[in-house]
Amino acid sequence: MPTSASTVSDDTDMIFYFIHYLSAFFFAAIVAATIYFALKYKKRGENDKTSPLEHNSKLEFWWSFIPGLLLVVMFVWGFDQWLKLQVPPANAMNVRVTARQWSWQFDYPKDGITTGELVVPVNTPVKLTMSSSDVIHSFFVPEFRVKKDVLPNRYTVAWFEATEPGEYNVFCTEYCGKDHSRMITRVQVKSAADFEAWRETGGVPPGTSPAEAGKIFYKSFGCNQCHSDDGSGNTGPTFLGLYGKTETLSDGSQLPVDDNYIRESIEIPGAKVVQGFQPRMPSFKGKIKDKQMIALIEFMKTLSK
Repeated sequence: MPTSASTVSDDTDMIFYFIHYLSAFFFAAIVAATIYFALKYKKRGENDKTSPLEHNSKLEFWWSFIPGLLLVVMFVWGFDQWLKLQVPPANAMNVRVTARQWSWQFDYPKDGITTGELVVPVNTPVKLTMSSSDVIHSFFVPEFRVKKDVLPNRYTVAWFEATEPGEYNVFCTEYCGKDHSRMITRVQVKSAADFEAWRETGGVPPGTSPAEAGKIFYKSFGCNQCHSDDGSGNTGPTFLGLYGKTETLSDGSQLPVDDNYIRESIEIPGAKVVQGFQPRMPSFKGKIKDKQMIALIEFMKTLSK
């Protein structure tokens, strides 16, 4: 099993192991009994016949009552755990989650911070209000034992309380298209002091240059899911050597890649599509602030020097 890193993971594991080992026990017992009786009562000749039996009420009662009782125990135990996962604590920190092909976005309404990685304080309940801007996705953090579908045109809610500082992967576990397997981001669980410092600086370490901040945003907004920074092919054009380059568009026209074109491509990605690529990018209009946009452009400039 993955590392246990939330308040509900140990209870979830206990239910899983109970069902797993109970099933293994009965599987072994039934197979052993089947083999034993098959050998014991094997027909050895024409005159070796067993007297016909109609039924055994006592035996039939117990082999129905015991499995039935175990099913009730598993249902009540599992239902109780499910209820705990449905109702976030009243003091939970609120984070809005937007899923899209093929990246995640996390908004902190109280602080006005938008990132592509979920950053939370340790030992603090966190409520996730989630929706999708395109198809069905699913939010899954194995170490937290938290999984919830993320749907278009409606909200779903999940919550967790991380107990161990560190970094944990977030996976999409609902097939959502070509780059489904690449739709991975992280949960960063920080100490209370480190989280406050992160929040006060808007998610960027103090003293970070615009280009360095742009590199952080390049990953946190999920740009790296479709645009490489090393020249390798992907769903979208590589950022390596892109700034200042003259690109040929899908309609045959040409234009230089400058600040205005980059901004337009981020906010209205289908307006001017580079030849050889499909218009698959979602709009980030209103989701990337001006300072973040400038930082991304400065980062792209460093890849063209």
